Amino acid sequence: MSWLTDNDPIPGDAKSCDAIENVIIPRAHDLGGFEVRRALPSAKRQMVGPFIFFDQMGPAQFLSGQGVDVRPHPHIGLATVTYLFDGEMMHRDSLGSALAIRPGDVNLMTAGRGIVHSERTAVEKRAAGQNLSGIQAWMALPKSHEEGEPAFAHHAVGELPRFEGEGKRVRLVVGSLYGETSPAVFPHDCFYAEAVLAPGAVLPLDLDYGERAVYIVSGRIDIAGEVFESGQLLVFKPGDRISILAETNARLMLLGGEPMDGPRHIWWNFVSSSKERIDEAKNDWRQGRFAIVPGDEQEFIPLPEDRARPA
Repeated sequence: MSWLTDNDPIPGDAKSCDAIENVIIPRAHDLGGFEVRRALPSAKRQMVGPFIFFDQMGPAQFLSGQGVDVRPHPHIGLATVTYLFDGEMMHRDSLGSALAIRPGDVNLMTAGRGIVHSERTAVEKRAAGQNLSGIQAWMALPKSHEEGEPAFAHHAVGELPRFEGEGKRVRLVVGSLYGETSPAVFPHDCFYAEAVLAPGAVLPLDLDYGERAVYIVSGRIDIAGEVFESGQLLVFKPGDRISILAETNARLMLLGGEPMDGPRHIWWNFVSSSKERIDEAKNDWRQGRFAIVPGDEQEFIPLPEDRARPA
């Protein structure tokens, strides 16, 4: 659909945007030749809206015979959103879901009281080799849904609302933004979108939510006369009009929502408003009380504290 008509803030006007609260530089981790840069949680900020974990995956190049092998592991109290720019990964989970995620598709996995999943490169993709890049985000579930039933939803790229024109293209991944709502449903007011901008394009970011941020995947942008490069998460103060000017071709992820209903504990793959619940989940995984992943039953990732223990 066409770009929505809007009264954009004026680029470079401090009155339009004196709004940056935090600039977060992600921490890089090497997962065996596959670099992941983690922006959330950080020492400066635990969450932006419901977003409590935000990883940029790659870009990486896998040669023939190589690929991703994230063995089965558990989650509670969150939803994971996997969104790829390049490449393909195979998702399997303990509900029996088994499908590939491709660029522009959305995998929304809701853990609730507990789910197990794996992420791997399919056999045919591994044989050929591929490039891979994307974002994986975790969204903390509100307290009312932390112990809900686990669920999985997949939405192909053509199902997602898309706005374009004036040098900008925005695809809405989860939640509501610019008057549209994604079919990927989450039980807390939020937004998550990909924006691709040409040089000189100006993108407004709505005032509809109390917490807003933008992650610069690639390119260079200007906000109120200040320039920011790729690999930075910019968290904005509430209540100010935001205008993003692309200095180069740029790809951004827009994220945020209403403040979450209290802080969260996060340990390994578990998120909860209760520390005791996380301890319970640790014991459940150690004792084999989580469900298995059909089609991927032979391996699993042990608890971090158990990995150095003798057999």
